[in-house]
Amino acid sequence: MPTYNKLVRDHIPTIIEQSGKAFKTRVLQREEYQTELMKKAKEEFQEYSEAKNHENSIEELADLLEVMYALAAIHGATPEQLEQVRHKKAEKRGGFEERVYLIEVEDEQS
Repeated sequence: MPTYNKLVRDHIPTIIEQSGKAFKTRVLQREEYQTELMKKAKEEFQEYSEAKNHENSIEELADLLEVMYALAAIHGATPEQLEQVRHKKAEKRGGFEERVYLIEVEDEQS
């Protein structure tokens, strides 16, 4: 029996059960859950960075977004609240649409 030891989506046990396979799971404590979500975020970002086409890239970004929503919930925020914070920051500091790449900033003279 392969060992995975990783956080999976909520319906994965049902999918495995429906396939007739035996499996073992447990529910994580809050701190473990946060740690595993951070690992999952890294995993999903890695999968995004290795995606070979737009369709796969979008799939991986959707997975990453799901993890971000779960992490926001750990910190007591809803997806809507997260979006509000993102929007405020974009209004104040801008987004990344203009592709600005900062090279250097002159230091103040003493």
